[in-house]
Amino acid sequence: MTAFDRRSVIAGLGASLAWPSSAVAQDTEKLSAALDGAATLPPAQALASLRGFDDRALPPARRLDLLTARAGLAVDAQLAALPQAGPRKAGYRPLPDAGPITPGHYALLLARPLGRVDPRAAQRRLTRELAALHARAARLFATLGMAEGTIGARFTALWQDERFLYADPAAAVADMARSLAAARMRVPAAVGPVPAWCTDVAVRSLSPAEIAAGRNGYRIVPTPTQQGAYIVDLKQLRRRPSWTLPSVVAHELLPGHMIQLGLEGIAAPHPLRIDYAASFVEGWGIHAEALAAAEGAFRDPRVQLGHLHWLIFRVARALADLGIHLDRWSLDAARAHLVAWQGEPAYFAPYDTELPRIAREPASRVGEAMAWLAIADAVGTRAGRRRIAAHRRLLDHGRMRIEQIGNSF
Repeated sequence: MTAFDRRSVIAGLGASLAWPSSAVAQDTEKLSAALDGAATLPPAQALASLRGFDDRALPPARRLDLLTARAGLAVDAQLAALPQAGPRKAGYRPLPDAGPITPGHYALLLARPLGRVDPRAAQRRLTRELAALHARAARLFATLGMAEGTIGARFTALWQDERFLYADPAAAVADMARSLAAARMRVPAAVGPVPAWCTDVAVRSLSPAEIAAGRNGYRIVPTPTQQGAYIVDLKQLRRRPSWTLPSVVAHELLPGHMIQLGLEGIAAPHPLRIDYAASFVEGWGIHAEALAAAEGAFRDPRVQLGHLHWLIFRVARALADLGIHLDRWSLDAARAHLVAWQGEPAYFAPYDTELPRIAREPASRVGEAMAWLAIADAVGTRAGRRRIAAHRRLLDHGRMRIEQIGNSF
């Protein structure tokens, strides 16, 4: 982005622009160079290289870069000292060995992209959230005359209702486009004014060439020079009932990833922050679904159930993550829990692929769910301008770890 484009974008946000003093500019430049260097060093050395900076003297986005890098590198230094940390990927992501990991190791893996959270406390919170979501779903199922069986079994039955299954992908895209148009109108009330390009987003299905190449759904983040888009995977069309798609629009498009990632592009977080605050992105997407629901976007009981199914999926797979790694569940036992809790698997996470992935990536699913709950807790019951202000504190300077989420208010 050119300097002119960046100034135009900031003006479009309605921000008051105060150019930094030469001293602050120099500190920012030094920090950027130090962070680049830290990314190439072992964690303990990298952490030591950042000690001389005063985070209070930095602009907000750069302050987040520094705080996030320090927190993440501290976790990586602890992980590197563990005898079972095993081989590494680029970016100092220690992997567990082939056997079970210890609770302490798991806690560090959870802290790495999220922040310090006690895994057992997270398990208790997620168990309460699942019970509350099931109670909401049970009330909605009762209005449809579906009062018997587990919540999972009732979702599976609802999935088979032919009245809500598409025969043509174009019809699904058209329905999503209508949901998107309504969502675009709600953006100002949710997050306040944003640049026009942030809401210049569209939805389309995978092209025949993309399907032939085996590509899954993906997103194109909007920029001042590029329209954003969510390219939805409709290859298994009968697994995507119409009542499940409005929540997808909220999560993937507006006010979800397109707003969060679009605004984050202005803040330009350092790659270390992108890595060490990775859970925030999905956390915001889930929050965006709940935000749309609170605004009345999902009035039909089935659409509300579609929304709840997505939330149940997020919480249930986090509990499966904890069950597999802390309580030593087998994958078969975890699958049985998921079937009872949510019934139909999420479209992009069938049990046969999702459960082995959870086993390979301990704490990842918990991080995403807990980031959502941290955002929800931080925003709380604020309404109107106070809610908009809360959302902007979470969005304007890019992703953050759980400790910064709480300290933003």
